Amino acid sequence: MTTRFLSSPSVIALALSIVATTAAAAPRVLPEGKLPNDARLEPLKDLDGYFPFTPPKSKAEWEKRSERVRRQILISQGLWPMPTKTPLNAVMHGKIDRGEYTVEKVFFESAPGFFVTGNLYRPKNVTGKAPGVLFAHGHWANARLSESSDAELRREIAEGEERFEQGGRSKFQSMCVQLARMGCVVWQWDMLSDSDSIQFSPQIVHRFAKQRPEMNTTVNWGLYSPQAESHLQSIMGLQTLNAIRSLDFLLSLAEVDPDRVAITGASGGGTQTMLLAAIDPRVTLSFPAVMVSTAMQGGCTCENSSLLRVNTGNIEFAGLFAPKPQGMTTANDWTKEMSTKGFPELKKLYTLLGAPNNVMLKRGEHFPHNYNAVSRGAFYTWLNRHFKLGQKEPVIERDYEPLKREQLTVWDEQHPAPKAADPDFERQLLRQLHDDAQKQLAAEQATPERFRKAYGNAFDIILDGGLAEVGDVELAETKKTDRGSWSESNGLLRNKTYREELPAVICAPKQANGHTVVWLSGAGKSALYTADGSLQPEVTKLLNSGATVIGVDLLYQGEFLADGKPLARTPRVKNPREAAPYTFGYNHALFVHRVHDVLSVV
Repeated sequence: MTTRFLSSPSVIALALSIVATTAAAAPRVLPEGKLPNDARLEPLKDLDGYFPFTPPKSKAEWEKRSERVRRQILISQGLWPMPTKTPLNAVMHGKIDRGEYTVEKVFFESAPGFFVTGNLYRPKNVTGKAPGVLFAHGHWANARLSESSDAELRREIAEGEERFEQGGRSKFQSMCVQLARMGCVVWQWDMLSDSDSIQFSPQIVHRFAKQRPEMNTTVNWGLYSPQAESHLQSIMGLQTLNAIRSLDFLLSLAEVDPDRVAITGASGGGTQTMLLAAIDPRVTLSFPAVMVSTAMQGGCTCENSSLLRVNTGNIEFAGLFAPKPQGMTTANDWTKEMSTKGFPELKKLYTLLGAPNNVMLKRGEHFPHNYNAVSRGAFYTWLNRHFKLGQKEPVIERDYEPLKREQLTVWDEQHPAPKAADPDFERQLLRQLHDDAQKQLAAEQATPERFRKAYGNAFDIILDGGLAEVGDVELAETKKTDRGSWSESNGLLRNKTYREELPAVICAPKQANGHTVVWLSGAGKSALYTADGSLQPEVTKLLNSGATVIGVDLLYQGEFLADGKPLARTPRVKNPREAAPYTFGYNHALFVHRVHDVLSVV
């Protein structure tokens, strides 16, 4: 027998049982040894999964969905509320004049004492406002300060990736020089732990693998600790904050046109590009290279944060920029199927929003992972077209003489570097950001409306919606037993929307008063019974009062446990690195699943 299970209009109470009992005392719903047919018992999703994007059917649907995903990104990055924007205290020095353009060394504070470092390229002899370009780099060691070896450069020239024996030595300078020659102001900054960004070590930013007991404290905690994860503090969030403050810095320059602001980057720089373009409306053109795909989503700890990709992924993140101009590239890497998986769906989204020609894919599967001259050329041409720079197309680089490391590095005797890889600074920064967030959140409690906006919208993401989004639930009754003054029904609560199945027992008095109690316990539905199989006295009292009592096995309780033993630890993905985002950036926490189960019961 299958019946629709609906909550009555009467009061529904949630009771927490405090009676210890054994699972053997409760009647089984499923045959011995059989587990519920629940999708959540399947292997967890990880960064190497499949992340398709389903285009919306209407603009109204996309407006609602895009707001939610954008909010999810902000919350996952620890940017809800947005950290207070303190003075940048930007320092620019060491200007070098290259005739057509100048190059300056720059550092500023994205938060007090937290330095962003890089180089600013400015065109000369420009009349009026100039476009601004943010250039984020990926996982190239010492990217901004690096030079290719002779052997590497010869190979790249031979294979058509680079053109010049001189300028080709630095793909990062090549981008900035060409853009400055095109009349753009360019800010290229360092990824955390790269080049002059030394306050965090590469081991912490990119290679974190083992928990640090000294950082797992209730006060003055460090990154990757339970405390940091609970407060949504992550390396990725810090990099996203640096990208936002980089945009603040670029727009603080009087000559930059706020209506023509672009961001680009490849690989991990593509991840930074995607996220900033998704959450900051000031960006007007985006070009994430060799990153956007339905496949691998970003393998580094600097590209993962808890909550980020739960029920979403990089294709949808790119879609958040629509209908503004956006270009992408592919290579012989995880993006190689983008032309058939991901890009067609983005094209449909742009078409729905009335801008089918504002999205472009430059295919390059014959090249390895790159931001080479061919890919850069695609960006120049796309930028030229949409920012109306007046360059002959296709735009092709000219050779130049790269600057040496000492001409680019921002730290010197007059501008001493901060302490490198400083754990005390790490603790201080996280405490500072935490205190700022707590102060802002306290202020949001001033009115119910502000509270709902700040707290309610956050809980909506963390708990993945409320009763309205719970799905289509029905009760499939497997057995009903007459117990005299009450009946005992065993069955499966099936959430057909999400393919979830909860073993449940419903104890209903024959003289019911319309009230229902959902009895929750760490022991699941067995908490309704004593060791000898009789009802707990508290349950009997409720039945005698006319209330119906429901006991249920939530996920990993009761009949979800093959060996009957309570769950020892939260399920996690196979990635051996002890960083929570590899699991909880793609999957809900067990607590969230159980909250969802309770809503399914209701």
